[in-house]
Amino acid sequence: MKVAIYARVSTQDQNPVIQKKALIEKVGRENWDYDYYGEIESTRKTRPVKYDLYTRLLKGEYDAVCVGKIDRWARSTQELSREVTTLYDRGVKFISLTDNIDLSSASGTLQFNIISAFAQFERDIISERTKEGLKHAKNVGKRGRDKRPRQKSGYYMRWIEAKKRGHSKLIDNYL
Repeated sequence: MKVAIYARVSTQDQNPVIQKKALIEKVGRENWDYDYYGEIESTRKTRPVKYDLYTRLLKGEYDAVCVGKIDRWARSTQELSREVTTLYDRGVKFISLTDNIDLSSASGTLQFNIISAFAQFERDIISERTKEGLKHAKNVGKRGRDKRPRQKSGYYMRWIEAKKRGHSKLIDNYL
């Protein structure tokens, strides 16, 4: 079986090494052929490596995609449900190591929906806590986060590369 493994981190300060190691161990145990796709410093709207991979999956270049955890694939329950359902309908398996998901059964589908709902809930709680903390810091006279703008050159370079590869419509839809 030909598998794409995908790891994602949100900032350059983070490192996908642990995710990558676990994914490579899994494909090694299963004796699958694989290609690795890694995303660094991703945002909700800018994940060019993922969108390139998703396009390849839709074209049938891989039999499956393997992620460490379902929240590494999608940032919302709606995105996760839409994309995983589309992949499943096209015969592409979605494998999540930590969540141990098998979408070929009714109980697997139920488990997937429950886990994705909890993943969305966890993201929402983190967002609420972050906003509350920043509001409190402002109220007591603290600056909160450093106000320097984030470096965006990496986003634009990946976007330009995606356009060169002919994926501009897919990328533009998410920008």
